[in-house]
Amino acid sequence: MIGFLVSEALRDLRRGGRTAVSAIALIALSLGALGAFGLLSANLGRAVGQWRDRVRIIVYLKREPADATALVDRVMAVPGVAAARYVDKAAALAALKGTLGKDAPVVDQLPSNPLPASVEVTPAPEAATSAGARALLDRLATLPEADEVAGGLEWVERLTRWQRLLTSIGLVVGGLLAFAAILTVTTATTLVLHVRRDETEIMRLVGAPEYVIRLPLLMQGALQGLVGALVAVAALSVAHGALAPRLEPLVTLTLGLPGVTFLPPEILAALVVGGGTLGAFGGLLARRRGTA
Repeated sequence: MIGFLVSEALRDLRRGGRTAVSAIALIALSLGALGAFGLLSANLGRAVGQWRDRVRIIVYLKREPADATALVDRVMAVPGVAAARYVDKAAALAALKGTLGKDAPVVDQLPSNPLPASVEVTPAPEAATSAGARALLDRLATLPEADEVAGGLEWVERLTRWQRLLTSIGLVVGGLLAFAAILTVTTATTLVLHVRRDETEIMRLVGAPEYVIRLPLLMQGALQGLVGALVAVAALSVAHGALAPRLEPLVTLTLGLPGVTFLPPEILAALVVGGGTLGAFGGLLARRRGTA
């Protein structure tokens, strides 16, 4: 019975002709667009998580404290602080030399060390948000030893906004294309219903169960969706393999990521299942139209 239903679905798919091919193409486009935006969003999410872990707030001090350990302990007691490290003037100057690289000898020409001592603060997870960081900055600024407090999550929040924007665009574009794909599947399946209407009446007259008549239409739609999803996954894989190595230097420079990762298996599986569901839904709509 299953073999018969599958063979009928394949035959109905061939009957759909160009309309069925158009439905497959639209499903592939919708899932491909959704997958592409999802891939970009996922990699931006990796960058956001990585940069959020690197966020530091610097409390510049008016002068070097007499008891640095006691100061660090008081900073650690501030709500929203996960870790704190004291950096004296000499260590700050050494870090500057390391940053300057080959231009480090310029620092030796300075008459004195102009850099202030500071406390490097690592925010706790609850303070690693825009509002949490601002509140933590305000609390640290009230320390008597604090001259200036710098740092924040502007860059991280900007990446987060881009991630949300890409996700929203992907959902809108994918949704519109998916809607068009469902309509095309419905049209292709409805055409098949008209082509085989005489055959359907004969099957009913000889007592064939209704599901034997209707199920191939659903399977036809689901098959279109599965083929479109597999085409989308294959296209995404080929595009990633071709473009990821070329984009790696840019991604490393701008986002600090070692490369562009591909979609995880569970997302790819969801795309395939989603394609089959879109196609089956189109077949279901056609079935209802055919019985109206």
